[in-house]
Amino acid sequence: MSGLNGLQQPVLVLNASYEPINVCAARRALVLVLKGVAATLECSRHVAASERLRVPLPSVIRLLEYRRIPHQSRALTRKNILLRDRYTCQYCLKTLPASELTMDHVVPRSRGGASTWENLVACCIPCNNRKGNRTPEEAGMKLHRTPRPFTLHTSRHLMRLLGHADDRWRKYLFY
Repeated sequence: MSGLNGLQQPVLVLNASYEPINVCAARRALVLVLKGVAATLECSRHVAASERLRVPLPSVIRLLEYRRIPHQSRALTRKNILLRDRYTCQYCLKTLPASELTMDHVVPRSRGGASTWENLVACCIPCNNRKGNRTPEEAGMKLHRTPRPFTLHTSRHLMRLLGHADDRWRKYLFY
């Protein structure tokens, strides 16, 4: 297999110490390998091909020099809220594609609710319409998980979840 689809596949990024630190697209991972910043530890089934060259795309890469990773907070974005909530409506627990999910302010903005990690959740369109401009309690709905900021723990948990789809990641994710 080759083509653009393979270049978008997730790649596990390990620090020089083999500690998992990130997930990036195969395109970015390939650039890091070609620049000599990282080494490929595991290859995917995808191949990047040009007229004269065929390169297996990485599935796991390791940085060649140790990078100190400061405590980082993730940007508050729609994508990160969906990742945190695993593309699952936090009211009816249906897992849906991003295009079928909205962001719900648990405490509506019109009632002073802020756009924060603790007040935003992934929500399907029917549940968002049903909840309307009310709190979950007022709408007779139950929020299944208290929204929290995206932390290093959340990030590592998501790496493990993504790792279930790629056997090559498992030995690096400390199961």
